[in-house]
Amino acid sequence: MSQGTIKKVAGPLVVAGGMRDANMFDVVRVSDQRLIGEIIEIHGDEASIQVYEETSGLGPGAPVESTGEPMSVELGPGLISSIYDGIQRPLTAIMEMTGNNLKRGVEVPSLKRDVKWSFTPLKQVGDEVEGGDILGTVQETEIVLHKIMVPAGVRGTIRSISAGEYTVTDTVAVIDTPNGSSVNVSLMQKWPVRRGRPYQKKLSPDMPLITGQRVIDTLFPIAKGGTAAIPGGFGTGKTMTQHQIAKWADADIIIYIGCGERGNEMTDVLNEFPELKDPKTGRSLMERTVLIANTSDMPFAAREASIYTGITIAEYFRDMGYSVALMADSTSRWAEALREMSGRLEEMPGEEGYPAYLGSRLAQFYERAGHVVSLGKEGREGALSVIGAVSPPGGDTSEPVSQATLRIVKVFWGLDASLAYKRHFPAINWLKSYSLYLDDMEKWFNGQVAEDWMEGRQKMMTLLQEEAELEEIVKMVGMDALSPSDRLKMEAARSIREDFLHQNSFHEVDTYTSLKKQHMMMVLVNEFFDRATDALKDGASLQKLISMPVREQIGRFKYVTEDKLDEEFKQVDETLSAQIAAAFVKEEG
Repeated sequence: MSQGTIKKVAGPLVVAGGMRDANMFDVVRVSDQRLIGEIIEIHGDEASIQVYEETSGLGPGAPVESTGEPMSVELGPGLISSIYDGIQRPLTAIMEMTGNNLKRGVEVPSLKRDVKWSFTPLKQVGDEVEGGDILGTVQETEIVLHKIMVPAGVRGTIRSISAGEYTVTDTVAVIDTPNGSSVNVSLMQKWPVRRGRPYQKKLSPDMPLITGQRVIDTLFPIAKGGTAAIPGGFGTGKTMTQHQIAKWADADIIIYIGCGERGNEMTDVLNEFPELKDPKTGRSLMERTVLIANTSDMPFAAREASIYTGITIAEYFRDMGYSVALMADSTSRWAEALREMSGRLEEMPGEEGYPAYLGSRLAQFYERAGHVVSLGKEGREGALSVIGAVSPPGGDTSEPVSQATLRIVKVFWGLDASLAYKRHFPAINWLKSYSLYLDDMEKWFNGQVAEDWMEGRQKMMTLLQEEAELEEIVKMVGMDALSPSDRLKMEAARSIREDFLHQNSFHEVDTYTSLKKQHMMMVLVNEFFDRATDALKDGASLQKLISMPVREQIGRFKYVTEDKLDEEFKQVDETLSAQIAAAFVKEEG
């Protein structure tokens, strides 16, 4: 254990001498208050330390002690429904000890040591096991079955394993390795946060992560194991969109990282999630969620660690064979912490003062997403999808964090301030956004939902693009200058925008739309345009086609509950045919 003394303090940066034996990324305890820090640079015997707590009152000469271990997280039963800070300290336990404000130097174990868990073995004495094999299970919540895995890099024969009630530190199994040593396996394992957890191989992402949000699922879907970015200015609904995905995405586990965001947004999550019912299980959403809160008033250096802490926990559940969705809100605040530390280290700044390695650090984070085959003989498949919000100043996505993110991720949900001001939510701009997973997932959508899914989507996108072009003409010369067929295009596109893309997250039915319902809505909107176009060619009145009462029914289809979909769809479809026929009859009479 290396012992040194403080030479210099510059905000969250502490330079300590006499640290020759320490290694990069070792966790250190600074001063008698035992503040947590991490070594981020070494010159000779001097180490630059990033301190994850408030450093006021520290001065030269105070002791610094290295623990000799990298920054690690504790992984085991008790993670689910917990709320941690950026370095995995349990905020609820700290509040019980010290009150509402985080005190410095508090040492609380991440997983409770006094809770006993019921362990059920799946292996027997004498079984050959390797890293990633499941030894047994613990029923952590009603929804989550926690699988106790052999730690990575361990292989051998089980000498002892037994069922019973254990704390996270108790030994549940002993494995004899080929070299004659034995390894005690407890319910908990540790893993360094800056190193991705190993897996056998990465698979191609060809299944969508269904979110129940129409603009996402239909137009710009994200794959299970995919990456997405939500850039947008202030008030455009980044956090709201992430909350919606966290609530409704068909993932088994949700990891939500509030990185440098306002405290009230995390409060919303804390208040809402326990009350919300998981649509699949009918249980509280909190029973499959882990929250990491490093709000804007907490020490900013811990922001840098928070996203690594979150993604390591996410990888752990992925290794069990679960589908995990991780929300990082927002990576811009994380990048700001990087920029400040880089400035303190007196590094040469890159664009807009961000460090030159901003792009590579972001890539390291997003590259840990993926649909993988986990370690172990079973060949379990797990997926980790990462959705990062970006908060560019003034909503300008040409700034470095947005650009570096867009180079890495494959889905871009561009939020638009003008849509948000019009109260069109989710404010995802359909002309700027894209998804590069579409081609990979075409087969899945056409096979699992409806064979004309991609065709219908393409029709809608074409109409929306043509509307944007026609709007330019309307601005110049007015609506009356358009031909009847162009007027109809404008009306059909308006129907797509208002009836399909606009979704009310506070409405109990409209907040989530199944793929079956999305397909029906898409068919109705497209059918209106196709049939009305044919009728127009055959001499029907444009005015009558535009003002058909059935359009109101198509618009209200989003509020139809799942059990009445088929009969309502049939009725609307029949009414549409009848009213289009009526547009001719009266004309002739």
